[in-house]
Amino acid sequence: MRYLITGGAGFIGVNAAAHYAQQGHSVTVFDNLSRKGTKDNLEWLRREHPAVRAVTADVRTDLKILASEAAQCDVLLHLAAQVAVTTSVTDPRTDFEINALGAFNVLEAARQAAEPPIVLYSSTNKVYGGMEDVAVVEDANRYRYATLPHGASEERVLDFHSPYGCSKGAADQYVRDYARIYGMRTVVLRQSCIYGPHQFGIEDQGWIAWFTLRGLLGQPVTVYGDGKQVRDVLYVDDLVAAFDAAIQRIDRVSGRVYNIGGGPAYTLSLLELIGLIEKMSGEKLKHSFGDWRPGDQRVYISDIRRAHAELGWEPKMRPEPGIARMRNWMAANRDTILRVYQP
Repeated sequence: MRYLITGGAGFIGVNAAAHYAQQGHSVTVFDNLSRKGTKDNLEWLRREHPAVRAVTADVRTDLKILASEAAQCDVLLHLAAQVAVTTSVTDPRTDFEINALGAFNVLEAARQAAEPPIVLYSSTNKVYGGMEDVAVVEDANRYRYATLPHGASEERVLDFHSPYGCSKGAADQYVRDYARIYGMRTVVLRQSCIYGPHQFGIEDQGWIAWFTLRGLLGQPVTVYGDGKQVRDVLYVDDLVAAFDAAIQRIDRVSGRVYNIGGGPAYTLSLLELIGLIEKMSGEKLKHSFGDWRPGDQRVYISDIRRAHAELGWEPKMRPEPGIARMRNWMAANRDTILRVYQP
């Protein structure tokens, strides 16, 4: 099959591209290479998989290129995005243009193809907002839902909170509606916290990678809030397996929306992650506390039962070995990482 991956030089994109290239598929990476680390990811991808094509272009502006590439693929993974809530608060227009307008451009490019490709969209749990109606209980090192033992389901009312939630949520609904209105084969994947190799985490996004990297380098971290906030976490290979499951079942699941995360079994609080990093390194991770950030939920855990029932999918990689794998990749690529993080 022919795969087009927007944002294909990013963390998730490069892992997906390598996976499909390894399987013998034709892969084209579409990326404007604006994010730190993407050029390094692309260089690695070209070394490991020389047959992968790379198109340096932007989903906001390079519409002819986007249309041409969409017309030549069987599957379009739309991963290109602005990914930080804090960035969306300081620059909501750019966030909108990348996330909402960019996704609309991708959908239109796919719709206008003679044979429209399958479109998978990388959405977010932020579409559910703060979930203020759900009671939260405070334990020693974490928060938990007082109810919702399986986590938050896809039936939750959408409540976009922050410009990032609005832009990603708008795209989420466009992708869903293009299946209803135009008969396109689309699937929305509302992802929780994804981590793994090739992730150049920053303080405002990619918290597992950021904390792990700072621990590896012996540098301090700032915990915003009290550190008891909890997320379900998912290793990137498990996410790519969800892509595969949706593609294989597209005739049955087109137009559907799925929560894709670790679920209740694979959760971490920030304090628990710090403890895990300290266990791996044998050293204390220096940390201080700052104010809560806008839009930060005390708890978010995905109910992944629909994905299990309809896609036959469930996560395999537990957090401790998954984070160890990511840490080992960081250690092996220390020089590259230090260069990427230079001001």
